[in-house]
Amino acid sequence: MTTVAAYAAPAAKAPLERTTIERRAVREHDVLIDIKFAGICHSDIHQAREGWGEAIFPMVPGHEIAGVVSEVGPGVTKYQVGDRVGVGCLVDSCRECDNCKAGAEQHCTGGSVGTYNAVGKDGEPTYGGYSEKVVVDENFVVRIPDGLSLDVAAPLLCAGITTYSPLKHWGAGPGKKVAVIGLGGLGHMGVKIAHALGAEVTVLSQSLRKKDDGLKLGADHYYATSDPKTFEELAGSFDLIVSTVSAPLDFGAYLSLLRTGGALVNVGAPEEPVALNLFSLIGGNKTLAGSMIGGIAETQEMLDFCAEHGLGAEIELIDADRINEAYERVLSSDVRYRFVIDTATI
Repeated sequence: MTTVAAYAAPAAKAPLERTTIERRAVREHDVLIDIKFAGICHSDIHQAREGWGEAIFPMVPGHEIAGVVSEVGPGVTKYQVGDRVGVGCLVDSCRECDNCKAGAEQHCTGGSVGTYNAVGKDGEPTYGGYSEKVVVDENFVVRIPDGLSLDVAAPLLCAGITTYSPLKHWGAGPGKKVAVIGLGGLGHMGVKIAHALGAEVTVLSQSLRKKDDGLKLGADHYYATSDPKTFEELAGSFDLIVSTVSAPLDFGAYLSLLRTGGALVNVGAPEEPVALNLFSLIGGNKTLAGSMIGGIAETQEMLDFCAEHGLGAEIELIDADRINEAYERVLSSDVRYRFVIDTATI
């Protein structure tokens, strides 16, 4: 066991505070990672405040982890000391179900193990990236290509794969019109990736406040959803819409923006149920879908793609003692576009 410093929420809705946690001894197939940077995801806030249901406390959030391998178990073959690596939202799965065998560990029917707010196969709670070190099985570690600096790579482990996966699955590319709802931590990566895939990209945001940013990030068009004319002008325009916001939407209005056979895919997860008139799906043979991160192999594919195209997150680097302030700023949309903790300050 190794004792490391971390920031944890001691109880639901309580401010995070500096503490220490125990990391397990390195096992046969484990790697010990010195965490360099950890992104702050809106999911961290949902879970630390029990917005998605009962949670495990004390909680050390963080599933956007970038660091360097400092020790490997005797059976490790994929990594060695000094390698630049990342850990995303998963640290284990059953590895035997059809989904795991197909590389979709995030949908493990035997129960995938989250990087934090979960219980590992050993019965111990998992703790995330707001800490100095983490021990993870090599099969749930990904390699960060040399072309990406670790600070801007960290958010790719959730925000990057969460947008890359549906964009790839629903065929974003040349000749396709793609809209991204929301230009935040997820949305800004969705814009960058959709643009790099060759799609024509539109941002749908509440206001035009971030329009200049959106166009710089790769958007071709930018519209304010607070303007009713937007929905008239863009009716029937898009092959694919990816919603990155965690507020409930008027799905009928957004489905009207799809072409026949188009898809509206949700990666943002509102805490409340949403209403839907099914006629908005039936007319036009449209799809309303959801998507959740990606498997380990697809996460590696995403990192390699981002390195090839020079895509990192737009970040604001903060010291660990500003985590609580950062949470409040995320909730008020006051970040461009991802807070990343410099874990040297923990």
